[in-house]
Amino acid sequence: MANTNGSFGLRPYGMLGSAPNSVGTTEYRIASNNTNSLFQGQPVIPLAAGVIDELQAAAGGSVSIVGVFNGCEYVRSSDGKTVFSNFWPGSAAAGADSNFPVRAFLYDNPAQMFTIATSNVQAGNDTEAELLTAVFSNIQLATGNSGSTTTGISSATADLNTVATTNTHALRIMGILNDPENNDFSVAGIPLIVRINNHFNAPTGSIAQGTVSVTGV
Repeated sequence: MANTNGSFGLRPYGMLGSAPNSVGTTEYRIASNNTNSLFQGQPVIPLAAGVIDELQAAAGGSVSIVGVFNGCEYVRSSDGKTVFSNFWPGSAAAGADSNFPVRAFLYDNPAQMFTIATSNVQAGNDTEAELLTAVFSNIQLATGNSGSTTTGISSATADLNTVATTNTHALRIMGILNDPENNDFSVAGIPLIVRINNHFNAPTGSIAQGTVSVTGV
């Protein structure tokens, strides 16, 4: 039976070790004139301007990921109302009042694990036994900066074609989620358990010096 999973970005799953999993978020800022969309479940990076933004590239890029976006709060300039949203639609659609901060809420604990669906099938990784050998390897994202403006959910997935020991890949595979509705290894949609590789809040994290994409910071 085909897997029921579609793309949903990164969903909090559990914590490394025995630490309690509060699934708490930390507040960061988005530049009010940021034209990029940020979706729930999308990994994001820190900028030297003190704000967060989308990845440098859909697969990840070279800047350390600071966390996974879970939503935002801003004041709409047209009516002065506070808007709570699971995604940032970009400055033009949001119409945020620049006199107030745009608050972003991230899952930013380096020990946080997530689930993410695979985007494809790869020969040699199309059975459970074969895919198990990819655990503890690293993997790149597919469509890491995309999402739905209808649901606000990220469309990020994991690209099985990129499984390697390359330490700059965005994610590390920690396991395969036991999910009876998504256990057909011959098609896309297998839920992997991953953590962020080279997390910004880890000692080796690196910040982006400047801006990325079309952000107006």
